[in-house]
Amino acid sequence: MITRSGIGYDIHRFAKDRELWLGGIKIPSEIGLEGHSDADVLLHAIADALLGAAALGDIGQHFPNTDPQWENIRSTELLKKVQQMLVVNSYLIVNIDATLIMEKPKISPYTEEMSEVIAETLGIDESQINIKATTNESLGALGRQEGAAAMAIATLQFR
Repeated sequence: MITRSGIGYDIHRFAKDRELWLGGIKIPSEIGLEGHSDADVLLHAIADALLGAAALGDIGQHFPNTDPQWENIRSTELLKKVQQMLVVNSYLIVNIDATLIMEKPKISPYTEEMSEVIAETLGIDESQINIKATTNESLGALGRQEGAAAMAIATLQFR
């Protein structure tokens, strides 16, 4: 088997009158993230990591924000489509490690549920997913609470 890795990154500004979706779950918050879809930075970073590992481009190529069919779509639906691309191209997911970067709200109470949703969406075991969060120590735009970012690495095996 051939093993491949890919890296994903995403960032979105905070926006009033939006729900906060992270890791496929709705997080209680007064503000959400601005975006064409539900702006789930965690799932977008994971999708890009998976696509990168498979050399299948990025989510902007497959789900452009100029296409109305992707407007307000749940990112779990986008992640399902990425998983289908992996299956068609004979890739198995080995591992996903992802980090959310934001000052608040605190994410640690939700990481287990996020892992459950991501595992179910991708058809893998929760033990193959690691979700963690950190702050930006009040530095830069993320530290000023202007938005949230996520980065992920995915490991795949080619069958």
